[in-house]
Amino acid sequence: MTREPRSRAGQSKRPGRAGRDVPPADNIPIIHGVIPPRDVLLRFIAEHPEQASKREIAKAFGLKGEARVELKALLKSFEEDGLLEKRRKSLVRPGALPPVTVLDITTRDIDGELIGRPAEWLDDAGVAPAVLIRQSGGVRRDKAPVAGLGDRVLAKIFPAKERGGPAYTARVIKVLDKKKNSGMGVFRAMAGGGGRIMPIDRRGEEMDVDAEFTAGARDGDLVEIDVVRMGRYGLPRAQIKGVIGSVASEKAISMIAIHSHGIPYIFPDAVIREAEAAGPATMAHREDWRSLPLITIDPADAKDHDDAVFAEPDPSPDNPGGVIVTVAIADVSYYVRPKSALDREALKRGNSVYFPDRVVPMLPERISNDLCSLKEGVDRPALAVRMVFSHEGRKASHTFHRIMMKSAAKLSYQQAQAAIDGAPDDKTGPILETILKPLWDAYRIMTVGRNRRQPLELDMPERKILLKEDGTVDRVFVPPRLDAHKLIEEMMIQANVSAAETLEKKRQVLVYRVHDAPSLAKQEVLREFLQTLDITLVKGGSMRSNHFNGVLSKAKDKPFEQMVNEMVLRSQSQAIYSPENIGHFGLNLMRYAHFTSPIRRYADLIVHRALVGSLGLGEGGITPDEEAALDDISAEISTFERRAMAAERDTVDRLIAHHLAGRIGEEFDGRVSGVTKAGLFVTLPEYGADGFVPISMLGRDYYIYDEAHQALSGEKTGLGYRLGDTVRVKLAEAVPLAGSLRFDMISEGRKMPTAVRSFHKSGRRKDGASRRQPGTRPPRGRR
Repeated sequence: MTREPRSRAGQSKRPGRAGRDVPPADNIPIIHGVIPPRDVLLRFIAEHPEQASKREIAKAFGLKGEARVELKALLKSFEEDGLLEKRRKSLVRPGALPPVTVLDITTRDIDGELIGRPAEWLDDAGVAPAVLIRQSGGVRRDKAPVAGLGDRVLAKIFPAKERGGPAYTARVIKVLDKKKNSGMGVFRAMAGGGGRIMPIDRRGEEMDVDAEFTAGARDGDLVEIDVVRMGRYGLPRAQIKGVIGSVASEKAISMIAIHSHGIPYIFPDAVIREAEAAGPATMAHREDWRSLPLITIDPADAKDHDDAVFAEPDPSPDNPGGVIVTVAIADVSYYVRPKSALDREALKRGNSVYFPDRVVPMLPERISNDLCSLKEGVDRPALAVRMVFSHEGRKASHTFHRIMMKSAAKLSYQQAQAAIDGAPDDKTGPILETILKPLWDAYRIMTVGRNRRQPLELDMPERKILLKEDGTVDRVFVPPRLDAHKLIEEMMIQANVSAAETLEKKRQVLVYRVHDAPSLAKQEVLREFLQTLDITLVKGGSMRSNHFNGVLSKAKDKPFEQMVNEMVLRSQSQAIYSPENIGHFGLNLMRYAHFTSPIRRYADLIVHRALVGSLGLGEGGITPDEEAALDDISAEISTFERRAMAAERDTVDRLIAHHLAGRIGEEFDGRVSGVTKAGLFVTLPEYGADGFVPISMLGRDYYIYDEAHQALSGEKTGLGYRLGDTVRVKLAEAVPLAGSLRFDMISEGRKMPTAVRSFHKSGRRKDGASRRQPGTRPPRGRR
């Protein structure tokens, strides 16, 4: 059991806690002791998310005994029908916003009220819902932060009580970013001097630039601008304050993503001063472990090293064949203290963001690449965990220590693997027997435990872009996944588990890394798809990761292997940070917290502070204010993580679109990676690029979308395309700034399976949906 955080002064307990009685809305009819009609129950859940657990619903409607059992069955049927999703311990309508969300305030309504939308929204979740920002009325009016148009805010979300307007209202908790009178665009030179700034996103507008304010920009350059005049008539006027370079370069393309996603990339002067003033850590409250030959194993181009490892046989006669694994992590909490300038900026960023040839770090280089980097042969402060494993791979015990260490060697993954494979070099040769082989022996033992645990084993190769010196794409490749990668990964996972276990034992609140089980609705979609391949997926709410592993094993080495991996991945929930633990479904772990990367993730820094404070390891521990704010902090860093992923993905898409822009009309081999009512998404495996084939470009037949089979098939010919099909396409259009590609289909569709053709003839699915799905293009002659 985790200890509840200290209550926030002047505020009531968190909503949703047992014992809190929030009366239902007056317009929802309630007869206590009677199961409400379906529409009433769904309305209640939508309007009272704080009471949307099974226990709170039963309490609100006065249900007991058999009625509670009946309610549980009804709610489960809602999940199976896709009417509800389980999120943590509560039920929500699909696509509903979480209780705390980061919003971008984008416009005003006709009454002048501010309207915001979620800062990060999944592409396949439809249009992001509008949220009405409430900034007037209430007893906390004088204390609530004041937000304005263009600001990014952290907000408490409430379902709207009035119909016909935005689905939600919100109260601003904190303003994260104030609108700045600056931006980015592409400069287009005009005859006679001066030019025009073209927007880099669809919501932007063009601006004029006078000749004296071009700052030497050339036609086609990506530039940073200040808006100097916004008039009622004519275009806004801007002046260029910096030239980034040609939009074809990686530097410029990553800057587009940084700007469009609102990622802070310039450290304020106060943060730099604080970082530069930091000095080496002292030995106060530390154990001296500098004689222990810990080593770092990282990518060859890594600039910061935040984890080091060592393993040895356990000498205890009570643990024959066992091993002791030590993981040491950079002690960032010593340098980045709560409420400092460094801390405020780190929370504002949430994590480091990695682009093909650039890193936007969470912390300044003085901290991340110097004082906290576990450099070879240099004294560095660390927080270490020493874990004891039996020969069966079971963790018997662990202890945490605040230490001073000195890395014995800095190795790359390839370098360490080559030594184990029989090709040591001058650095790995002397430590092969004493350090590397014991590490691999420990990894083999830990693998026994991992295999018994059976985490989700998806095989999704990650492509890497190699750039030329001018920042353009040289090639795209899939780097091999080595045992050296898996060794470090498993040791980090076990260190993260140990951190969560220790903090729970100390009844210390913390930020967990949680991953919910797939919703029943997503399970059903996957189940229907797998049936078309004669693969079964068990039913029930107690799904485990090994059930999905069984599916993946049945698809192994089959033509549809990659397709099944992708569909299983799509069925999974998204991992987030939360102070409430629901376990980690994908890793099949009951408790899990990020501890091993505090240089690049704020969540890990919070866990470090919690360990330091709860174990009495000296300065830099978690504060009462931080404990009270963990809900808000978790929501922020989860959003910032999604922001970073979206920015990284957009940069890769833009780079590939630039790379292929000169090859319009060429044909490529591709694979169908997505099927929608509007057309097909096709991936070019050689480039890792995705493009779209509109349904109008598939042929003259009338194509029908079948979700269960993930197929589009012709009504007359019975020919069509399914997820995973290999196809030939022609590049019809490339829009580099948008990172989009459009293809024409060259390949003729293949004959669809009998089940799909039967679906066409019947005109009805088992759920009653018409075979002519909304959004499909009518055949020629029927427009």
